[in-house]
Amino acid sequence: MNDIKHDIKKRHKNLTEFRYIAVGFFLTILSGAIMLSLPFSSRDGQWTNFLDSLFTATSATCVTGLVVFDTFRHWSIIGQLVILVLIQIGGMGFISIGVAFSMLLHKKIGLRQRDLMQESVNALEIGGIVRLFSVIIRGTFLIEGIGAVLLAIRFIPDFGIIRGIYFSVFHSISAFCNAGFDLMGINEEYSSFTKYAADPLVNITIMLLIIIGGIGFTIWLSLIHISEPTRRTPISYAVFCLKKKKKTVRNIVFYSKRPGIKRE
Repeated sequence: MNDIKHDIKKRHKNLTEFRYIAVGFFLTILSGAIMLSLPFSSRDGQWTNFLDSLFTATSATCVTGLVVFDTFRHWSIIGQLVILVLIQIGGMGFISIGVAFSMLLHKKIGLRQRDLMQESVNALEIGGIVRLFSVIIRGTFLIEGIGAVLLAIRFIPDFGIIRGIYFSVFHSISAFCNAGFDLMGINEEYSSFTKYAADPLVNITIMLLIIIGGIGFTIWLSLIHISEPTRRTPISYAVFCLKKKKKTVRNIVFYSKRPGIKRE
């Protein structure tokens, strides 16, 4: 027994930061898939095919927005919340979520955790990394909150107080994380935001959330010279922006019209 524990600890120490991040995302997706496959995650109370659940969990965590079911019509409230958590973890990174809990519980963040934080945002220096994450976490929830308030102006009259607030929070997080998931199947299956195609408030709010979240805090902070760990990486800005440019424009154009992947 002691040999097994020693072997586990040895393997744990040998894991690089990149492997930690990869394993973390794998476990996040697997856990989400298992949760989504359970009966309480579907509206009809039936088991969902594991492959479909795995696809949905992967899509939510990797914020691609591809679906095999209409999110509102197939998934129960629990299933939708599982998807929302996966979107937030995928958008912020599970390292950021872990740091947020550590800060909330006032736990000391060790050197190994700081190394993981440094790798997760591609910072060149470890100094100031905790402060950077604090700004990222606080900024994320602040912007998502503002987006939810703006969307609530339209959704509460349309869906009532409880559902309107819930829809506002869900779509604010989904848009900020560039996830593309929506609950507008309440109007018509796979209809997305077509009902609000001519609504300036909803369109502008969603587009701004997509752009701000797509560019990312490390870029914003570096451009205004707040984040010391990332200030010296101008090449990474260009690479990041070029990679994001196509996806961001695509999301802006098709966010309100994307029907998802229908089952044959």
